[in-house]
Amino acid sequence: MISRIAGRLIEARDGRALLECDHLVYEILVPTGSVPHLSSQTGSTIIFHTLHYHESHGQGASFVPRLVGFDSERDRAFFELFTTVKNIGYRKALRALQLPFDRVATAIAGKDAALLTSLPEIGRRTAETIIAELSGKVDDFIDETPTVAIEDDATSALIGDTVSMLTALGESRTEAHALAERALAVEPKITTPDALLSAVFRLRETIR
Repeated sequence: MISRIAGRLIEARDGRALLECDHLVYEILVPTGSVPHLSSQTGSTIIFHTLHYHESHGQGASFVPRLVGFDSERDRAFFELFTTVKNIGYRKALRALQLPFDRVATAIAGKDAALLTSLPEIGRRTAETIIAELSGKVDDFIDETPTVAIEDDATSALIGDTVSMLTALGESRTEAHALAERALAVEPKITTPDALLSAVFRLRETIR
């Protein structure tokens, strides 16, 4: 089993990263939420903590080896726990996990079904199943300091202004708010509505 791999990052997009190791290039599946951060590190040496599995094709007639990569052993452990939930396989989890893992863990611990249902692939029933199966098991994955500060006046204004711009572009207010929050969670150093709007567009590109 391959548990860790290091090399030069060639690119990261569409839920995949290409990593050059000596004369070999590995395709590594990554959570959707990791793509914007990884894209900014193109050309750098990256270490992935990996899961190695075989994905079935053609109703199980053939299997393709896959690597899934994470920033840390803790992220890998959370992913393994998350995929123990009924009907959540690796591919579905990779698409769903757009937010930092500690924030998803915090939502599970707090029984925040609304935040979970804002994630791709996660409907109301699935969110309730996640909470039922993982509540009480995620404490080790919660950071004491949240990734995004609980909405103070500046954060509320930033999200509100971005939501206004998105609704002017035809987005529903509910979806606009969810997108703005998710983009800010992925890129928490953003301070202006224009920058957050650009982050929303980058986030949407990763989930197409």
